[in-house]
Amino acid sequence: MSVAITVKNVYNGSTIRMEVENDETMGDIIKSAAEYWRKEASAYILKKGKMLLRSSMTVAEAGIITDDVLEMIPDPEGGSR
Repeated sequence: MSVAITVKNVYNGSTIRMEVENDETMGDIIKSAAEYWRKEASAYILKKGKMLLRSSMTVAEAGIITDDVLEMIPDPEGGSR
């Protein structure tokens, strides 16, 4: 089942709307968003509210639902995964 989400680039405030599947990982979402914004995927992580989302977490594991907004932020640990 697909879920429609918004990914917000906190660096410049722009957003993209994405349809993702429950078995997709946060890493997959980061990679797609980073390609869209022409950024290095390994330099970013996703955040939902105050919760940091590990790259290996799936949409289902993270509890992502339709219309959630995920923030793409610079990785506080410096990238390199």
